[in-house]
This record gives sequence, structure tokens and C-alpha cells, in this order.
Amino acid sequence: MNSSGIRNNLTEKGLRVTPQRIAIYEAVLKLNNHPTADDIAAFIKIDHPNIATGTVYKVLDSLVENGLIKKVKTERDVMRYDAILENHHHLYDAGSDRIADYYNSEINELLSEYFRKNGIPDFEIGDIKLQIIGKFLNEPK
Repeated sequence: MNSSGIRNNLTEKGLRVTPQRIAIYEAVLKLNNHPTADDIAAFIKIDHPNIATGTVYKVLDSLVENGLIKKVKTERDVMRYDAILENHHHLYDAGSDRIADYYNSEINELLSEYFRKNGIPDFEIGDIKLQIIGKFLNEPK
């Protein structure tokens, strides 16, 4: 997504378009590896050294609240961020703390159909995400 797309997304959600919001949103999109807030802060400080880490956290919270990105929590209770909003799941390697996106329409259909038939008493499902925990056998170099 280019900066005009970022600006449009922020505007559509009623958010002010600020250099900080643009830089932070763009970082989540560019890093594309489920970065932590600290990863994002380090990335943007290269070109924007005056953006405070607290600002990064506040902007990330705002982007999550407005549905522009999602939070992904790891087994180590580390909060990571995901800019991919399409329905997908995650493969999580607890040893390396690596997260990879996993797309499978058949699993999506199975889960949707199962909960359509069975439901959960006194609970309204908003979204279903799997986090599949295991070990990547071939680590990228």
C-alpha cells in the first residue's frame, strides 16, 4: 500500500492524518513479519528519530481500535501486530518466536460450519483465528 492508500484508510476511519500515524502504519505494512511495538519503533526511528516510543504504542492502539491492523499475541505474551485483515491463521514457532501467515479456505469453512451448527452458549462469535503451534523445519536464511 502506498502513502495515498494509507492516508485514505486513516481518513475513512475518521483519524487525523499525521506524520506519526503514517510512519507507524507504513512500518507495520512494510515489516510484514508481525512486528512488536519495539520493532516498529526501531524501524521508524531511522527516518523519524523524534517519534517517541509512547507515541508508537498509542498509535498502534488507535490503529487496532479502528480495524486497520490486528493484534497477535504469542505464547510468550508478546503483543505483535498484523496488517493483513483478510481471514487467515498463524503458524507459531515458540522456539524462535516466529509467526507466519497461514491461509486455508477449507479450514475456514470447517470452523464456520462447525460453529454455525454447534455455537457456544451465551457467546456471540465475532471472528475465529487459529494459532497453530509447532516448529518450522526450514528456517529462512
